[in-house]
Amino acid sequence: DIIVTSSKSQAVSTLMKNLEGDFPLKDLGDLYYFLGIEVNKVADGIVLSHDKYVNDLLKRASMFGCKPVSTPLSVSEKLSSKIGTPLEPKDSTHYRSIVGALQYLTLTRPDLTFSVNKVCQFLHAPTDCHWAAVKWILRYLKGCTRLGLKIVKNNSLLASAFSDANWAGSLDDRRSTGGYAVFLGSNLVSWSARKQPTVLRSSTEAEYKAAANTTTEVMWIQILLKELGVPCPSQEKLWCDNLGAKYLASNPVFFGRTKHVEIDYHFVRERVARGLLQIEFVPSGDQVAD
Repeated sequence: DIIVTSSKSQAVSTLMKNLEGDFPLKDLGDLYYFLGIEVNKVADGIVLSHDKYVNDLLKRASMFGCKPVSTPLSVSEKLSSKIGTPLEPKDSTHYRSIVGALQYLTLTRPDLTFSVNKVCQFLHAPTDCHWAAVKWILRYLKGCTRLGLKIVKNNSLLASAFSDANWAGSLDDRRSTGGYAVFLGSNLVSWSARKQPTVLRSSTEAEYKAAANTTTEVMWIQILLKELGVPCPSQEKLWCDNLGAKYLASNPVFFGRTKHVEIDYHFVRERVARGLLQIEFVPSGDQVAD
């Protein structure tokens, strides 16, 4: 399956004609379904969703008739590899299958990213507590199967991002989880929630590490746009809800305690000093990456 798109319809017709000279093709017309992703046209853009995929997943997990919940993960849930009873080999295989399917859902469901990342950390040895967390995610999906990602027409090509960190959130190794949401104009184009590779001793260090990872992602998007010949503002904007991390990026005096923090400091600080990155404070209540 191939999606062919262009800003000029003539270019699409020419490409299709050239391909038909070498391969048997079937033109299915306007895009409406691709690899489980449904494309619905709205007045000002399109909405990408996984409605059919979600319903099939609920049936496969024998939870099509489950009771919905309003959050993808219980706020009081503290997952660890040391809690619960290990699953039998057959149930462990089923666990990995369902979690793998949930990973694919995050292509159009940023709201699942953190919770799916959590349950993915126990694929090697899942327990009944981890399976209960997976079922909670499925119950959440039951209440919002049609929720999707909206892409709208927008004149702005400013690359802006929100970064956040859950400091020492892992009960097993006390590593933090960093996350970001990157926007191009008003459209969400990239998002992530991932455990940080090192243990950090303060929330400011964890937030700054997340800001550095976010800056790298924004830079990649800008480079991609440049290669495609799409003009965009040279200065990026980053929103962070930690004042310590914000001041750290603007303060030329820094007393580093560990090398990995110093590297992130100099990387972000250099872009701020060159006027390529602007870091602003955002209240936690408005923090999209949270």
